Amino acid sequence: MKGWLLSSSEKPSYESQKIIDEFKKVGIECFYVNPSNIDIYVTREDRKSILVEKEYTTIPNFVIPRMGSNITLYQTAVLRHLERLGSLLVNGSEAISNAKDKLYTMQILAQANIPTPRTMLAKNPVNIEYIEKRIGFPVVVKTLSGMHGKGVYLAENPSNFEQLIDMVMEVNDKANLIIQEFISHAAGTDIRVFLIGGKIVGAMKRKSSDGDFRANITRGGSPQPIDLDSDAEFLAIQSSNIMNLDIAGVDLLIDKEGFRICEINSAPGFQGLEKATGLNIAAEIVHFVEQKINLAI
Repeated sequence: MKGWLLSSSEKPSYESQKIIDEFKKVGIECFYVNPSNIDIYVTREDRKSILVEKEYTTIPNFVIPRMGSNITLYQTAVLRHLERLGSLLVNGSEAISNAKDKLYTMQILAQANIPTPRTMLAKNPVNIEYIEKRIGFPVVVKTLSGMHGKGVYLAENPSNFEQLIDMVMEVNDKANLIIQEFISHAAGTDIRVFLIGGKIVGAMKRKSSDGDFRANITRGGSPQPIDLDSDAEFLAIQSSNIMNLDIAGVDLLIDKEGFRICEINSAPGFQGLEKATGLNIAAEIVHFVEQKINLAI
């Protein structure tokens, strides 16, 4: 049995290397593969339809994509091809594509009556009066895809917002942006819930250490373990299931009346969570993949 962990980074991240190491402990080979080095072509000879670095290779039993929101159209095509050939994907290509698009994620969750910040898609020229009426300032401005808090900005008033939009459109007048309600109740604090197979395996509260409204650990946010109440557990599990994600990082914003879903990540980091809780998240992922493969046999 062999598997691939797909990531476009030059070197394995902490998470990628930890997963590979945990597979090795249970006697399973898992190779780090850059999806950009994979060539595919459509043929009836399926066993000869995949090359890695120009060499034919056997199809892996399982694939763990770790591209997250940075996944490209080509990489998505690679995942779909592997699915067609029978590889077990954790997560699947459709679920990853849906989670990549932050607006579509909000649309899917809202349709299922999951509480989210009010969200709209920006178009050029932007109607600031409409935004002020429907959402109100401050607003959070996001690119449609992005990770680790990148591409996320806070516009405190119409003037700030106009300057931000002008700057973005100057660089790329076809930029896709979403505008979202700013949840001010606990600004700079959020809750990350890590789920595998629709079950919660760990959670932490993240708090900005420098007053930034983003609490991402990669931006200096400090993690601490947290016991979730039933409302937070329900929202995280429902959201993960609705998005059909085997592995999910669900980010909850704390509002006066409860929680709202901020984002859902298909390739969530877990170094901070392991450090804060002492959990071995990578081992839990390996155990889940083993169970899925055994059920498929």
